[in-house]
Amino acid sequence: MAKIRHVTRRILIVDDSASFRSTASVLLAARGFELLESVPDGEAALAAVAGDCPDGILLDINLPGQDGFAVAAAIAATYPAVRIVLTSSDTEDVSGAVLKTCGASAFVPKTELATVDLEALFNGAAPHS
Repeated sequence: MAKIRHVTRRILIVDDSASFRSTASVLLAARGFELLESVPDGEAALAAVAGDCPDGILLDINLPGQDGFAVAAAIAATYPAVRIVLTSSDTEDVSGAVLKTCGASAFVPKTELATVDLEALFNGAAPHS
């Protein structure tokens, strides 16, 4: 008998680029995820999570206002079961320690989103090194 595991399905995308949000939406849908909502900044992300908590969040680090690390920490403090995957074009300062501090489960560079196993990332795989 196969072991049944929880599968993350409803995803919130947070990125200030409308083009990236659109591309990520298509990518996630192609992988079987449901787009809960797509928002441009941390304030909208916090409101969206409070309105209807997603299973996972694809969260850009570089946002107007609060950065992705601060938004992740705020969400993780209130909704610890939500899987937060950080993403960015800038990959210089993202370490496992930083992920642990902000409550994110993983980091993946934007350039790798099309090839990475998003299912594994949203279900708690080890952070990108």
